[in-house]
Amino acid sequence: MKKKKWKLIRQIWDLIRGSTFIKLGVSIIIIFGIMAVFSPIWVNRNPEIYDPIIGVDPDVHGSEGPSLKHPLGTDYIGKDLFSQLLRGSQIAFILGIMVSVLSTTIGTIVGLVAGYYGRIVDIILMRLADIILTLPRLPLLIVISGIFGTQSNWIILLILSFTFWPTISRVIRSQTLSLRERPFIESAKVSGVGNRRIILRHLAPNVLPITFYYLTVTVTGAILVEAGLSFLGFGDPSNMSWGMMLKWCFTTGYVFKAPYWMIPPGLCISALAFSFYLIGVGLEEIVNPRLKKR
Repeated sequence: MKKKKWKLIRQIWDLIRGSTFIKLGVSIIIIFGIMAVFSPIWVNRNPEIYDPIIGVDPDVHGSEGPSLKHPLGTDYIGKDLFSQLLRGSQIAFILGIMVSVLSTTIGTIVGLVAGYYGRIVDIILMRLADIILTLPRLPLLIVISGIFGTQSNWIILLILSFTFWPTISRVIRSQTLSLRERPFIESAKVSGVGNRRIILRHLAPNVLPITFYYLTVTVTGAILVEAGLSFLGFGDPSNMSWGMMLKWCFTTGYVFKAPYWMIPPGLCISALAFSFYLIGVGLEEIVNPRLKKR
């Protein structure tokens, strides 16, 4: 049994390693991972100057261009932009991956349960998914932020996870509806295998490729939505994300005056989202080999 598992893992690894899209996407992610790890090292050089939230260089008056002391320059009050960019990579990674894992897990479980049990369970879960799909994310975030009296990344994480899972659950449900009619599922039922075991041991492994694909796609969506929310002023003010950098650049009127402030966070948002998109394309080719022939 162990040999079969290792053989399956090796086959999956060979497929992933042979995908140019996945290798390119992972390479870009590694660069941002290094930035996230390097962030505290850079800040600890001198927190009074390089802390992205409270650090201000007393020798700088207003926004100044790149220098040896400040590789990307400073903002309108003398804060180091390079520190803010590094901290933003941490926020993007943590928020994007946590939203992706949480929403994909919920969507997969709901899709498996709805597709396998059908009838009343299917109707209830899918109608709930339909209701959530109609909820607009931005107004929902404003209302919930008003209720709690705060705007934090945890609230953004929960709202995005809550609104992302219905789409995933519908796809998983469709696949489950097809799989439950296969002979191996009927054989398991005849053999007396319980429903929980059938879902976990027979259905779940067959929908994992789709789950992994949506895992990468959801990261991209979460990163872009968080950046958009922060730019509109609904982000966490206690953390410096890339969207928050763009917001302050815009509100202080430095969009055209300071390209060294505006361009880096925009490029980082695009590059990180694009890297997960590339991984998603590579996984889609693995799930659907016919795409390779096109």
